[in-house]
Amino acid sequence: MGSQTDFVVEAFTLLSIGILIIFLRTYARLRQVGIRNFEADDWLMLLVIVPYTIETALAYTVGAQFRGLTNSGMTDEERKALSPDSDEFAWRVGGSKIQVAGWVMYASVLWLVKTALCAFYFRLTAGLAGYKTRIYIGFAFIAATYIAIICCILFSCQPFNRFWQIYPNPGNFCQPALSKIYIFVIVCLNITTDMYLLAIPIPMLWGARIPKVKKYGLLVLFSGAIFVMVAGLLRCFLILQNPDTGPEEGASWAVRESFVAVVTSNLPSTWGWMRQKLKPLFGSLLSSNNVSSKYKGAEPGSIMLGDGRGSGWRSRSGRADNGLATVNSEHNVYIHGGGDASSDEIIPSMPDGIKKDVEFTVQESEPRR
Repeated sequence: MGSQTDFVVEAFTLLSIGILIIFLRTYARLRQVGIRNFEADDWLMLLVIVPYTIETALAYTVGAQFRGLTNSGMTDEERKALSPDSDEFAWRVGGSKIQVAGWVMYASVLWLVKTALCAFYFRLTAGLAGYKTRIYIGFAFIAATYIAIICCILFSCQPFNRFWQIYPNPGNFCQPALSKIYIFVIVCLNITTDMYLLAIPIPMLWGARIPKVKKYGLLVLFSGAIFVMVAGLLRCFLILQNPDTGPEEGASWAVRESFVAVVTSNLPSTWGWMRQKLKPLFGSLLSSNNVSSKYKGAEPGSIMLGDGRGSGWRSRSGRADNGLATVNSEHNVYIHGGGDASSDEIIPSMPDGIKKDVEFTVQESEPRR
């Protein structure tokens, strides 16, 4: 009973922190661009709250109402001897139904987060040659794998009511708490999609002209999917390791994995704003003004967007309409944070040139000597 109480406290604490972080991100974006300029990733991240809350409630129900029991972890003799009128029978049937719903919510949380990240990368890399195609492929990949997972969850056992059948033994594929097809398909597709999403921002950040400390910090910031993959593998291991406690432990780790996914996916879009707000307290640590620059014009810590040698940044006239930036063979274009803006986000370029975005200050540098 104590462990169940501990889990309840943990689960709803993580849920509260996760939702708070989503609201913090939303507030930061609201201050930066206003609600009328919200992008797809902003709305998708708010939508994550719905399945995330349901998932936590289902994980709580598995232990609190159904004693962590499902139609798995029983011998054939135990199945045959269990009376349909007993409380245990009802708990096992109810627990199995909750497990099916829990897997659907678990997948929905993770894949909504992936979609929001992909939309964020679309905004982050707008104007960079070659990234649009990768991100479109990412959207298609996420959609296809989500459909595959939902079909796997719902149609791997037929007829559907065998998911909560007690006797005779319905087989592993019809035991939702321990189904190997659930575990391996979801883990494999989860890792594959996360690896693909990691491959979008990492090369861009690795090649960015910024101090190494900041570069490595951004790489860690954008590599949160690694922690999600580790949590998913741990969940898989715990479920397979112990059929008796695996269902309840699996539900617990699903909540933890979802929490890690929510936190790590919101950090990249929130960190720049948080850094600006924390500067009065930790100015010397968060400010990049103490980094020396060997060439004039680029603020230390700025990210180089293009060098004028044809990476998709040059307008027809070689100058933005508002005259704020020049892109040619002799000048490099950089961005850096301005005001409440995030300095980790790349300004998009329009078809007729680079325009000023309310989130960034665009600055040009003199050619290197």
